[in-house]
Amino acid sequence: MTRSAFTLIELLVVMAIVAVLAGIATPVSRRVMHSARATACVSNERQLGAALNLYLAENNMTMPTLAAGRRDKNEEAAVIDNTLNRYVQDARIFACPADAQGFAANTGTSYYWNVALNGQAVSGLHFLFTEDMTRIPILSDKEGFHLYADNKVNLLYADGHATQELTFFTGGK
Repeated sequence: MTRSAFTLIELLVVMAIVAVLAGIATPVSRRVMHSARATACVSNERQLGAALNLYLAENNMTMPTLAAGRRDKNEEAAVIDNTLNRYVQDARIFACPADAQGFAANTGTSYYWNVALNGQAVSGLHFLFTEDMTRIPILSDKEGFHLYADNKVNLLYADGHATQELTFFTGGK
């Protein structure tokens, strides 16, 4: 009766293969996690766009007058989290999942409001040199949270789409 067992060389080869696969999988899984957070952030911005539409319907289709952000939650300033909060079901949408710096925890939100839109009627909305709603940013991430994206920030545009693409610098009408 002969007994077959792994030799030391075979065990070392298997361990080396496992180590190489783990070395490959770690950066890939990190990238997948960052991508998932960026996607959740885009979803948050779309939901904030829906909340803004509810606000607009109640306010004669006029954009709110808000500060871009605030230094901390105790500062009394009209910003997106204390203006749109009554139009959202879950306050967690004010926080980008990739906000590792804690902007949402400290200031109430991970997103900046485009103050150039303050008080504008939606029917005549304009920004820089365009009136094209697909090129007018409403909200953006406060920082470059999304490491694997080209621009590292997500934006919500006036037509309701949220993306990582900067389109407002490409000209207009």
